[in-house]
Amino acid sequence: MAHARRFRFGLMAGKAKTGAAWTELARKAEGLGYSTLCVADHFTDGFAPTPALAAAAAVTTTLRIGSLVYGVDFRHPAMLAKEAATMDVLSDGRFELGIGAGWMDEDYDWTGITRDSARVRIDRLAEAIAIMRGLWSGQPIEHGGKTWMINNMVGSPRPTQAGGPPILSGGGGRRILETAARLGDIVSVNPNVGAGKFDAAAWASVAATETDDKMTTVRAAAGDRYADLEICFLNFFTMVTDDTLGAATTVGGYMGGLPPEAVLASPNTLVGSADALVDEIQARRERWDGSYIIVRADAIDAFAPIVTRLAGS
Repeated sequence: MAHARRFRFGLMAGKAKTGAAWTELARKAEGLGYSTLCVADHFTDGFAPTPALAAAAAVTTTLRIGSLVYGVDFRHPAMLAKEAATMDVLSDGRFELGIGAGWMDEDYDWTGITRDSARVRIDRLAEAIAIMRGLWSGQPIEHGGKTWMINNMVGSPRPTQAGGPPILSGGGGRRILETAARLGDIVSVNPNVGAGKFDAAAWASVAATETDDKMTTVRAAAGDRYADLEICFLNFFTMVTDDTLGAATTVGGYMGGLPPEAVLASPNTLVGSADALVDEIQARRERWDGSYIIVRADAIDAFAPIVTRLAGS
């Protein structure tokens, strides 16, 4: 019998040498059974998400496309609502809008945009989500908030998906998880990168016991709507191998010296044999309700047999 929270699997990618290579990656992800192709939103060396996702949607028919995630400080929500609705129409309802409060120091340093306090940025995120949902409603909206003003505006085009694309948001701190649980459709449970970078503290926050606390926060904030939320885990390192301890030790070295046992227990890493990972992913769903699992593009082939075995179950 299928679980109430059925597995689906996403692939996080963000660059290719040519357009042909990018569209081939999208077709390959679809053919291997991945649910979603996701692209990040940073000023580093990856693609910009909107054109990359539109190109992927144009050459696929069932693959969903998703931002992971747009930084709210870098886009007016009216513009982002229009782009999201357009991508939803052009993809025949396959777009997922990931949006976050912004976090990476370099994005702010390079652009000269002020990185406000977490409280201010999270409030701005909540305001943006309210504006976008209003603009997708087909009704004129008025909004006078701390950051943006909308004057009797009707969003266009109307998204294909009823109510608009599902909204993914999340993070690793209490307040951002509460906001995602109250306002989003998909909650991504992540490291706590409040320092603006992946330091030792951020990596330590992916521990299993830390995740227990994060999920307590999500469940409490969501209340009655929790059953309708999808819980997502992005895996920063995925290694399908029979040398579990050796691989976990290597990965831990990349994660601020995290002990191998902590690497193996974290929901943000996947290290072990295919059989072991199938069991581990199912155990994590029982513990944390995580059913939307995203891996990086370098694991597309090695992880594909696990996708085949678990997707939809």
